[in-house]
Amino acid sequence: MFAWWGQFVFRYRWAVLGVSAVMLAGSIVAFLNGGTLKNSGGQNTESGRAVALMQDQLPHSGAGSSFVLVFSSAAMGATDPAFKQAVLTALQPLKDDARVKGIETPFDVPAEQARAMTTTDGHRVFAQVNLKDDYPTARQYYKQLRAKVHSDHLQVLGTGNVAIGSDFDKYLESDLQRAGVVSLVIIVPLLLIVFATVISMLLPLGVGGLAVVGGLAGVGVLARFTDVSTYSTNIVTLIGLGVAIDYSLFIVNRFREEMSAGRTPELALIASMRTSGRAVTFSGITVAIGLSAMLFFQGSFLSSMGFAGAIVVAIAVLYALTFLASLLAILGHRVNWARLPLPRRAAGRGLWHALAIRVMRRPLFVLLPIVALLVVMASPIVQIRIANGDVGMLPPNAETRRGYDQLQTFPGQGQTFLPVVVRYASGGPLTTQRVGDLYDFAQQIKQFPGVEGVESMVSFDPSLQRSDYQALLTQPAAAQPARVQTIVRGTTGSQIVVLSVVTKHGQESDAARAIVNSLRAMAPPPGSSKLVDAFDIDFTDFILQRIPLAVGYVMVVTYLVLFLLTGSLVLPLKAVIMNILSIGASFGALVWVFQQGHLSTLLNFTPAALDPSVPVLLFCLVFGLSMDYEVLLISRIQEEYRRTGDTTQAVAEGLERSGRLITGAAAIMVAVFLAFGLADVVLIKSIGLGLALAVAIDATLVRALIVPAVMRLLGRANWWAPRGLARLHRRISLSEPKAA
Repeated sequence: MFAWWGQFVFRYRWAVLGVSAVMLAGSIVAFLNGGTLKNSGGQNTESGRAVALMQDQLPHSGAGSSFVLVFSSAAMGATDPAFKQAVLTALQPLKDDARVKGIETPFDVPAEQARAMTTTDGHRVFAQVNLKDDYPTARQYYKQLRAKVHSDHLQVLGTGNVAIGSDFDKYLESDLQRAGVVSLVIIVPLLLIVFATVISMLLPLGVGGLAVVGGLAGVGVLARFTDVSTYSTNIVTLIGLGVAIDYSLFIVNRFREEMSAGRTPELALIASMRTSGRAVTFSGITVAIGLSAMLFFQGSFLSSMGFAGAIVVAIAVLYALTFLASLLAILGHRVNWARLPLPRRAAGRGLWHALAIRVMRRPLFVLLPIVALLVVMASPIVQIRIANGDVGMLPPNAETRRGYDQLQTFPGQGQTFLPVVVRYASGGPLTTQRVGDLYDFAQQIKQFPGVEGVESMVSFDPSLQRSDYQALLTQPAAAQPARVQTIVRGTTGSQIVVLSVVTKHGQESDAARAIVNSLRAMAPPPGSSKLVDAFDIDFTDFILQRIPLAVGYVMVVTYLVLFLLTGSLVLPLKAVIMNILSIGASFGALVWVFQQGHLSTLLNFTPAALDPSVPVLLFCLVFGLSMDYEVLLISRIQEEYRRTGDTTQAVAEGLERSGRLITGAAAIMVAVFLAFGLADVVLIKSIGLGLALAVAIDATLVRALIVPAVMRLLGRANWWAPRGLARLHRRISLSEPKAA
């Protein structure tokens, strides 16, 4: 099939190139008309159902959005008239903006609320700006509103959900731009060293650029039909550049190798498609399999990132087999034009052949210490902590993060609120019996260890007793005090009532988790059901519960694909085990750096538990990308084994022919990933550094040392498969045909 494709592309090279141009034009149009990216998830959890119920029956809870502005001065206090005037002057432009619904300051709210909006030292206040639009819309224009607020006398910091979301967008965009520039600065010299000609160097860059544009277009189209994470653009660029350049590298190198052996351009392209083109296709399938494991996390942004990653890998393979192949057919011998004055590689056997032979002479002497080293590198995994990332993923100097830190110094801040939604099958909660039951329910919750209090319509005034609440809440709304009316409107719906449980413990601390477990274990008031909104805990549990299934799926399907590639039952098992070693080492390094805080000053981040998405993303990406090199190396070794029948010689020749290229490809991919490791957002930084380390380990310790040692120990068993499966493999004709 691949030989036929090579012949087809050569004969219709201009038409194939034209199809590639049409694909690029379509990608640009799709990119310019893509949907809006946003992070979402958790709808399938108890918290998600509780939030949906509150948004349905408490319409104001889902309408509009807000952000906070913190005003401070070392010289003036909040009681000084000049301080008040400075705040009101700074806020005046927002009051005149049609997008602003209202502004609450300590100077125009009840005294109790004003105290909560002023620090105890009196030098800092905050104002809440309520907007008419929902969060995704408001996030787009927050920077315009923030630019209107400035003061000559006060320090002003913006924070809150809308502000933090906008800051994430800003830093993700700058991370992407920086990574693109740094990648090019590093990749171009590396490609020149690998190919030593300008024309050959430009080809992988062209494929990489087309793949990224196509991937971003795919993300935009996907965003019109489902929620797609704001992180997707960075992940797509990271994956697209890495795999597209890698795939191009192998195909161009094989084409030049065939040309140097005296073949015509047509035969060289056919041979390149039959070998490297086939390996690239299987490699793309294995990478896509790794990414498709994210589809097990439906209801979270991870599933959209899996789709996005699979799209860009498919596009990279497609452009490598069409755009790149047609250009090679057109260029022919001109692919070696503009050669640089670099020393040429000497003919004959070189470093990689000698290394493979030396390793295979004493395989256990090499294998045992390297495996032990990887196990030691993986050992920090036993201390791993998983928790949802928050504003702490922004760099310490980000305005919204500094504002958030200052906001925690205000009275009542730094607390965790756990909404409990009580739902009645019929009728509302405002009857004498149900108000009494809810009062008892709230009093019972207050007895739980770690609970500071319960904010609800049956517990807002400690001086009131059960009978007082029953009398107060069952009378006509017009007869109730204004404060009571506000509380009732904010906490009750046609069939629900919301009680907010307050604790000083962090959202994902063991103490908070114990409170949530107690709340969910207790019986609801008679005639009702209840839901507890503990989103961070539920989302982390949602991810962790599905990880074993995703891991099992990736391993099994990858094993099957590698069997189809090699016809062996042993080589796929070896590949899976090798990948586990690479992934384990990179996971251990992530824990050591980002959780335990080593290098935090150098890399400019605050140590914290790993976000639950990081292990998932890293596993799926590393497993797929590691298989990339496994497929390319094993394909070359199998090609030599078919020719000679000698495993030792096949491993040495295969490593000699592909080792230098794998190292160069890995160096380029590591450079791309390290460029993303310079990101300001901790999630992107950790994934970039984790991938860079995993690929470096995989291309050096694993492929260059462990693989030859293991294959030498296994000998002919490397290629073993039961006769029935071997016949099946031959029948479906997925084995590579021998060259004529």
